[in-house]
Amino acid sequence: MMMRLSSIIPLLAEEGWMRRAQRRRGRGGQTGPNVFVELLLRLRPIGLALRATLPLRGGEFCLYLFAILIGAVSSAFAQVSEPPSLQFARPQGPAAPPPVITLQDALERAKQVDAPYHLAIADAAVAREDRVQAKSSLMPTASYTNQYLGTQGNGRAPSGRFVTNDGVHVYRSWGIVHQDINPNTFYKSSYRRAQAAEALAAAKVEIAQRGLAVTVTRNYYALVTSQRKYATAQQSFQQAQRFLEITQQQENAGQVAHSDVVKAQVQYEQQRQGLQEAMLGMENTRLNLAVLLFPELNENFTVVDDLDSARTLPPFSEVQTMAGNQNPDIRVAQEALRQATQDVRIAQNALLPSLAIDGNYGIEANAFALHSVVAAAPQYGPLPNLGYYVVGNFTLPVFDWGIRRSKIRQAQTREQQARVELTQVQRQLLGNLYLFYNEALTARSAVDGLRRAADLAAESLRLIVLRYQAGESTALEVVDAQNTLVQARNAYDDAQTRYRVALATLQTVTGAF
Repeated sequence: MMMRLSSIIPLLAEEGWMRRAQRRRGRGGQTGPNVFVELLLRLRPIGLALRATLPLRGGEFCLYLFAILIGAVSSAFAQVSEPPSLQFARPQGPAAPPPVITLQDALERAKQVDAPYHLAIADAAVAREDRVQAKSSLMPTASYTNQYLGTQGNGRAPSGRFVTNDGVHVYRSWGIVHQDINPNTFYKSSYRRAQAAEALAAAKVEIAQRGLAVTVTRNYYALVTSQRKYATAQQSFQQAQRFLEITQQQENAGQVAHSDVVKAQVQYEQQRQGLQEAMLGMENTRLNLAVLLFPELNENFTVVDDLDSARTLPPFSEVQTMAGNQNPDIRVAQEALRQATQDVRIAQNALLPSLAIDGNYGIEANAFALHSVVAAAPQYGPLPNLGYYVVGNFTLPVFDWGIRRSKIRQAQTREQQARVELTQVQRQLLGNLYLFYNEALTARSAVDGLRRAADLAAESLRLIVLRYQAGESTALEVVDAQNTLVQARNAYDDAQTRYRVALATLQTVTGAF
């Protein structure tokens, strides 16, 4: 029974000595004599086995062994391309060891540099100061003033030419206490409106924080997934390279047609291109994450691949309870309604009377002193100047051509719109709760299924390659198995990222869990 050449060629194509020969050849070393001697030594036991097995005469056996030698040599020294290496344009970073960044580290770094998040914080700080100002406006204010009134004299009267002044020289130096007493003072409408605005701004900070968490999570695990896909592409490239070598070996041995080599070559080039695309994808996702994390663009960092340790999804009852208690969108709508209600009260208070009181204590005299002679009545001699006076101003709105009534209607319209928006947010929250939870549930199920699919695809490729080497499978089946494995692994990685992002999106409704 004739021995199959496909069972002999792998013995000649042992990895170690061929790779050593290729490395020597790549370095410009002399490979010819030494390698051929080693090859002949390896052929000796095979030749003895063939001599005992094949019914060939001496000349025929030599030709047969020479054909095997030529096939082995051509396979051993076949030019195999190295994996493609693209030199991407990269930003210049600090020459330091790359920091290892976890997801929590990424979230903290993003909070420090994200402009929308800082804008929300600034708005909250402004709203807090508005509340402080509104509270202070309910209290009396105190001030101090100094004035000098110089009046042109008329040569006769001591008061000068302006009758409102009682002397050519008038000095005022007094402290003033002012208090407005109006409906807003009693009802504290402006203060309560400022409180609602502050709570609204604080809720918007939380919304910005949760939205930033989703963005960072998506970009963080996009980088992790792209690194996995790059590793998968490298392995697929190596498998395609190995399959090309196998087809070339078997073609040289006369076991397969040249079409198998062509098919393997096409698959090799496709996997080569796929590896380059995976490199580009990894570079792009790294840049996207670097923009979120660093004040200056820096790619010198590494991330932690913790996709396999995702947290479990809580039961829907717990998620529903958390959404009802911790949702900032509901708080924003509620505080907006409270703010609009206070606007209505402020507009209504404008119809009521108001009172302003000013208390003054100090001097208003013809000399800057505690005692002086009054220019208009010098006969009384020096008199005390220090004293007080009180001014009260009572204002009653009477007629303004309907301006105040119009402002009330405006405020009531905004209040009604705020009520509509609150009910809309409540409905949207309930819909998002079901939508986001079902998305997370589906993503978690997909992770389990695609993990098994990836394992099965790897086992399928291994078996099909063995069957091909035994002559029981076609090149098309091997190529299909390789592509299936790549797709299965990439789908599994995408499913894990999808589950992580789905959890982060669900937490925009429920808060952290």
